[in-house]
Amino acid sequence: MDAQDIILRPVVTEASMADVDEKRYTFDVALNATKPEIRKAIEKIFDVQVAKVNVMNVKGKPKRRGRYNGYTSRRRKAIITLTEDSKKIKLFDEE
Repeated sequence: MDAQDIILRPVVTEASMADVDEKRYTFDVALNATKPEIRKAIEKIFDVQVAKVNVMNVKGKPKRRGRYNGYTSRRRKAIITLTEDSKKIKLFDEE
C-alpha cells in the first residue's frame, strides 16, 4: 500500500488543533492500516520523526433521513506524536 493510500485526511477539530502545540496530530487512516505502516507513511509524506502512534476505531453513528435508518461510515483515527527535535507539520498554508 502506498503512503497516500494509508493517510486519508487530517482531522481538523477544536480538540485536535489544541494538541498541535504539543506536536500531536490527528489523521483519518485506512481501515486496514497498522501502526508501523502509519508511522512510515507519516515520516515519508511530511519528512518528520514520529515518537508514538495511537490508533482508534470509530464506529458509525446511527442517522435517520425521514423514515430511512442507517449509519455513517466507520473510520479509523490515528493520533501521531512527534519527537521533540522534529519539525512541525504544516496542515495549512501558514506564513
